[in-house]
Amino acid sequence: MARSDLWTRDQLLLALRLYIRLPFGKLHHNHPEIIELAELIGRTPNALTMKACNFANLDPELQARGIRGLSNLSKADREIWMEFLNNAEGLAAEAEEAAERIAGVVSTDTPELCLPTGPTDIERTVRARRVQSFFRAAVLTTYNSTCAISGVAGAELLTASHIIPWSESVERRADPRNGLCLNALLDRAFDRGLFSLDDNLQVIVSRRLNDNVAEAKLKCSLNQLEGVPLSMPSRFLPDPEAIRFHRTTVFQP
Repeated sequence: MARSDLWTRDQLLLALRLYIRLPFGKLHHNHPEIIELAELIGRTPNALTMKACNFANLDPELQARGIRGLSNLSKADREIWMEFLNNAEGLAAEAEEAAERIAGVVSTDTPELCLPTGPTDIERTVRARRVQSFFRAAVLTTYNSTCAISGVAGAELLTASHIIPWSESVERRADPRNGLCLNALLDRAFDRGLFSLDDNLQVIVSRRLNDNVAEAKLKCSLNQLEGVPLSMPSRFLPDPEAIRFHRTTVFQP
């Protein structure tokens, strides 16, 4: 006879989404978001908190800092975590769809895409919006809603910037290890290859900016950042392979 208390896939996806979106220190049963979600999925706030905290035991960066979740991991917990690591884009799209369907959550965070012209384009745009929403929440949370280079704080001023560009890798679109939290100006400069990071995660600036009026102020601002170390996130550290890709493929020395 099947157990009636087993967590469904939707419930597991929403628990992982919760873990991604909330700092570990805020995962407690009194948090309003946990209380609201628990009611929607038919679980207690304690049960949802414990399920979300289970993922801390699978997160190597938290483990390295001596942070542990609860020890009652299930096979399903491990499978969802491995799916996140190996197919973040697919899992992100599914998790955000579940959030929309069950919790009525719809994000307006979207990548810069062409407007849809038909059913297939609409489907792709919806998926892209869901993936971007998942990615943005993960990156801003792990950087405490603070630009990793300038220190500017406040979600409305920040962008979850892809290290390997959105267009270059479907697989890395939702992977927070492929993200940096940057203010809007630095995000555009990073995307244009006007600066990158070395192997020590220190800023290196392009020498291709001209001295004309249009670029002089930007050049001065970026040059002041030369050698500035990246402020490290609480988890999901930047992937060294992604950093090397940006430096060798996007960056304009």
